[in-house]
Amino acid sequence: MGLLGILLGLGLLVWLAFRGWSVLGLAPVAAMIAAGFAGEPLLAHWTQTFMGSAAGFIAQFFPLFLLGALFGKLMADSGSVSAIAQFITEQLGSKRAILAVVLAGALVTYGGVSLFVAMFVLAPMGQALFKAADIPNRLLPGAVMLGTATFTMSALPGSPAIQNAIPMPFFETTPFAAPGLGFIAAFIMFGFGMWWLSRSEAAARRNGEGFGGPLAAVSSATQAAGDTVVRERATVSREFDPAELEHGARSAQLPSIGVALLPLIVVMAVNLTMSLLVLPRLDTSFLNEPRWGGTSIASVGGVWSVLMALSAAIVVLYACNRSRLQSLRDTVDAGLNAAALPIISVASLVGFGAVVAALPAFAAVREWVLTIEGGPLVGLAIATNVLSALTGSASGGLTIALGALGETYMELAYTYGIDPALMHRVAVIGAGSLDSLPHNGAVVTMLAVCGATHKESYFDIVMVGIVSAILGLVAVVVLGSIFGSF
Repeated sequence: MGLLGILLGLGLLVWLAFRGWSVLGLAPVAAMIAAGFAGEPLLAHWTQTFMGSAAGFIAQFFPLFLLGALFGKLMADSGSVSAIAQFITEQLGSKRAILAVVLAGALVTYGGVSLFVAMFVLAPMGQALFKAADIPNRLLPGAVMLGTATFTMSALPGSPAIQNAIPMPFFETTPFAAPGLGFIAAFIMFGFGMWWLSRSEAAARRNGEGFGGPLAAVSSATQAAGDTVVRERATVSREFDPAELEHGARSAQLPSIGVALLPLIVVMAVNLTMSLLVLPRLDTSFLNEPRWGGTSIASVGGVWSVLMALSAAIVVLYACNRSRLQSLRDTVDAGLNAAALPIISVASLVGFGAVVAALPAFAAVREWVLTIEGGPLVGLAIATNVLSALTGSASGGLTIALGALGETYMELAYTYGIDPALMHRVAVIGAGSLDSLPHNGAVVTMLAVCGATHKESYFDIVMVGIVSAILGLVAVVVLGSIFGSF
């Protein structure tokens, strides 16, 4: 009965979330269904297990959500994202339109700009570029997906994406965990994705298929930002509420490419310096005291590095763009508000996972995962893939998986001599693979913004967002099993 309750609760959560119902209410209801079938005390699980775990997630990661959303909004309203995208498209031209969209998306998201901020800027520019090159509009969502939601999110070391930050407290790692393996996975994802999109473009030209419609991305983006169903799905999948993109005032005057790139460079440089040079040399023994939660720099250092990187970048961004931020208070308010719904939505998923993990029946699930053929790395990859697929959220699925199994995998890492950094990289890439199913908020939003449909464009999203990530994941697992972390 306990296992049946878990399946019913999870099924209800997935089904209603797919239909656009808010996770804020669905998650506790699903958790109570699972607990009720197990004969467990409902109110105790709601107020102690569910809320305790949700609050813990917020306590750990709310600063990252907050600063990440603010940085993305400031980058958008200062015109920096548009300036970078315009510069790359001008340099590469319409003959390499797909590559231009991919590289523009990759650069801004690896520099710390939220996927949704990048998407709403890239889609109209990309559509105009595709129109000039007479490339089918149906390929645009795949190009945006490849550049913004694949290798820069999960593979490239040092990424400030929340997905890359979530494993750090569990495995005591930094954002630069397993850098060599991360670069290899990123190269595979980028290479396979570009091969597929180039192949699709060539096939379209042979068949005489052109752009195929009027320019619609600007109106599509506005409609998507105000669509309540899109919003509910989007806020679970990423750290930015798209409804806030329409608030504030975007500068009509774009900064120079140097000024636009500077905040991104600051994010990367400060993140690297804090992770590898500054924090390891500080005396942080005081963190062991009860007043600081009895923690260690290994557990919090990665989060601190990203926080300092985003904080420094925000200061530099403001200093360089004061004249272009015409409505600073509105922009700041919109950026800060954009973090609120996503953090609470993901925290609710985490609370659901905590209740499920606390049920006696979950012991059978844990035992099954830990005995999967191939060892701990394969088991971790499968667990993060499955949970991210079911929840439609890489961050939600990853946190649920690590909350339920992270301590166990850490013990296995020591038992089998596996570097926790390798566990970190496998977990992040795994969570970023099957999360891109049709109900994923990023997928739904991307299609809406680009003026495309699942029928037209989803297969390309599967190839560049799922197949490429799985290929990268397999490479990391195989190489990590043979050579260890590097």
